Amino acid sequence: MKFSQTFIPTLREVPADAVIASHVLMLRAAMMRKLSNGLFAYLPLGLRSFRKVEQIIREEMDAIGALEIKPPVVVPGEIWKESGRWDTMGEAMLRVKNRLGADFVVSPTAEEAFTALVRDELSSYRQLPLTLYQINTKYRDEIRPRYGVMRGREFTMKDAYSFHTNEQSLDEVYQAMGRAYRRIFKRCGLTVIPVKADTGAMGGTGSEEFMVESEIGDNTLILCKGCDYAANVEKATCQRDFTLRTVDEARSRAATTPPIEKIETPSVRTIEELCSFLKTDATKFIKTLIYRALNVELDLSNAPGCAHLQPHQAAPDAPKTYPEAFFAVAIRGDLDVNETKLAAVLKASEVQLASDGDVERLTDAPVGFAGPVGLTKVPVVIDESVTDMPDAITGALAKDLHYAHVAYGRDFTAWLVADVRTVKAGDCCVQCGGTLYEKKGNELGHIFKLGYKYTVSMHVTYLDEAGKSQIPLMGCYGIGVDRTLASIIEEHHDDDGIIWPMSVAPYHVIIVPIKYDGQVQTITDELAANLEKVGIEVLVDDRDERPGVKFKDADLIGIPLRVVVGEKNLPRVEVKIRGEKENRLLAFEEAQSFLIDYVRSELARLAN
Repeated sequence: MKFSQTFIPTLREVPADAVIASHVLMLRAAMMRKLSNGLFAYLPLGLRSFRKVEQIIREEMDAIGALEIKPPVVVPGEIWKESGRWDTMGEAMLRVKNRLGADFVVSPTAEEAFTALVRDELSSYRQLPLTLYQINTKYRDEIRPRYGVMRGREFTMKDAYSFHTNEQSLDEVYQAMGRAYRRIFKRCGLTVIPVKADTGAMGGTGSEEFMVESEIGDNTLILCKGCDYAANVEKATCQRDFTLRTVDEARSRAATTPPIEKIETPSVRTIEELCSFLKTDATKFIKTLIYRALNVELDLSNAPGCAHLQPHQAAPDAPKTYPEAFFAVAIRGDLDVNETKLAAVLKASEVQLASDGDVERLTDAPVGFAGPVGLTKVPVVIDESVTDMPDAITGALAKDLHYAHVAYGRDFTAWLVADVRTVKAGDCCVQCGGTLYEKKGNELGHIFKLGYKYTVSMHVTYLDEAGKSQIPLMGCYGIGVDRTLASIIEEHHDDDGIIWPMSVAPYHVIIVPIKYDGQVQTITDELAANLEKVGIEVLVDDRDERPGVKFKDADLIGIPLRVVVGEKNLPRVEVKIRGEKENRLLAFEEAQSFLIDYVRSELARLAN
């Protein structure tokens, strides 16, 4: 391909709204252009690399037996209502009506579409297991799209869905997907960190994310210095620095605790203020927060303060859901509540701190004086740390008052005991006891064991060997194609531009003739033709530009191998590997062999 025959409008200046390397370089190197906030168009150069990432994903999916299909991007709203997510996905989901007033969704994800497709065709256990995938457009109406295609509104994802008769079959595909993901990212030249993760709005049980380290990462990763433990902070656990006790054990331990006592704490509300006022430390306090939870799937019929709540049921077989419920969460004063863990424990789509008005209504006290003792208007969820606190201080549900000598089991119990603690750097690893540390990361891929979440609510069945109706299990497996491409640039660039791994470079070789005429043109065209005959992709910079301009553009767009053809060196040519300082002055035949061997060896290295 000749430079003059394609469309590569490179930029010298850094666009004002681009703040990370991939965003800057994708614009400067003419890979894409912005049409609107969060909406980007790929130009020819960018699309070539984008398609190569797609192809790597496609090859690895095909290799494990996944079958590609292409559903529509706009899907009926009815299937989202069947699953129950029409009301729970929030404002990020773009809902539209057609001319007849029917509801449709511009797909933010595809569980409903794939489940509906399989439901209509599935009849027998002989059809399972089945794994289908697509590489298709998604849309999520992000509040603050940023960082280019790293967080855009429209994006492309590979998502696969598997259907199974049993847990063993699901686990086999789940593990195969995990291995395929590792191969995909290796072939793309990426260093990924697989971490345990929360299943979030997708639902389900097992979940693993594939992260890349990033200073602007949306995720905090918890890693161990002593072993391979890695988890998203939303899911991370650590070794307990307390003894987890049953109610009876806690009550027995509290036998020697002094009687509960009210203490005056005028205008003292926060843990820090209490520590200073009472001259003690945060580990002696029970911190109590009031949360509002949305779309709770737990049975609250006998929970304190919940008798008036009416559950909603999207479909006869779907779980009953309480649109809104309030909970008190008690945790040791030096720890923080992990709201993702809390949402998972409550089987809620979202949890958020209650408003000041709701706190005062439910605790009969101003904000800052909540505590679990005597709290009856909401269910009390306590973190496991509270079970080992036989002599604690907590709010007394009255202005300017706290309780001292509070003991779990004696003075209060819990509606639910759970691990809702946020793990932080310095905590001890649950696997080996080593010290945990933090990194920022961006998610590129995520695999889930969905279980029965969608097949139950959407009435998917098959007949087993005995002719009995059964419900299949599901798995879900996604990769962000745009984000993967941007992450390759984040990991592979320098001050001059992109340094593409060979597997995803838009072209393998760029030939730069100093002046494209005469013998230089003849040598250039012959070398390009010979390389293209053996499958090497070549871009010839035939522009009538100064050599310095051509060299800068070659470095900016990051093609792995550069060949300079100049009259003064003929019949030799100058070969340079992008990212290296040294040049090689080689005879024509020698240069041709070197280029072919280097491209093939790099592709093989990334593939193995």
